[in-house]
Amino acid sequence: MPEPTKTVRDLIRTEYDQLTQSERKLANALLENYPAAGLASITIVAANAGVSTPTVARMVKKLGFQSFPQFHQVLRDELEATVSGPVKKRERWASEAPESHILNRFADAVMQNMRQTLSHVDTGRFDAAVHRMADCDGQLFVVGGRVTRALAEYAFTHLQAIRPRVTHMTSSAATWPHYVLDMTRGDVLLMFDIRRYETNLLRLAELAKDRGVTVILITDQWTSPVSKIADQIFNCWGEIPSAWDSNISAMMLLEALIAAVQETSWTDTRARFEELDDIFDLTRLYKKST
Repeated sequence: MPEPTKTVRDLIRTEYDQLTQSERKLANALLENYPAAGLASITIVAANAGVSTPTVARMVKKLGFQSFPQFHQVLRDELEATVSGPVKKRERWASEAPESHILNRFADAVMQNMRQTLSHVDTGRFDAAVHRMADCDGQLFVVGGRVTRALAEYAFTHLQAIRPRVTHMTSSAATWPHYVLDMTRGDVLLMFDIRRYETNLLRLAELAKDRGVTVILITDQWTSPVSKIADQIFNCWGEIPSAWDSNISAMMLLEALIAAVQETSWTDTRARFEELDDIFDLTRLYKKST
């Protein structure tokens, strides 16, 4: 059976180059409507993808599953995980938790999440995202959801010091049309969306794409529906022994992006930092060290 830390989507992407033409047709159909496209019977999955049932059976085995029912069950488990709430997640962790101290269990989970996250970051995709975020010819919009708005605010606080024309969109969808009104081709929208995914964020991404905006998505290992239209996608692992998911891996990735954007335009950024310090001195908000 495939590694438990890998989703079926991960397995398909990893094995894609080894698939036959008909198997790739099936893989594309599964990825296009994931995971729903794989949750029917084998005959329906095959018919919907326009392939034969033996093709489905062969591809499932190439992905490391013993049978289609096993493949089907893993997809069901993934779907359940994406919609499970705090109580159910807490119960699952409580039943599986080893008898070590929670600090050790928490640290082990966080380190594993960070390793998984880093192993799935494509450096070319990372560099492309940094290039777009550092491009001051366009505006940079930042938005998060009910929980991830904290990440969005953190990103905004740093990025507005690094470059001009950065806008922190509120988490209230009622205010978004005002921001969308000012979006134009060449702008960038940095989005944060983790389970439970928010339909309003998907609609916002669609509106932004229609206006020629580049969408950069930071999400979890199960992948937000926004990924269907995002230009750059970063998956951050976040399961911990808690009723909540962890944002530590997402924060790590975000801080790496911020540092890279800073270095990309360091000459201009340094000038902004120095001018900002002068303004802080005038406001006397901070005590200068002696």
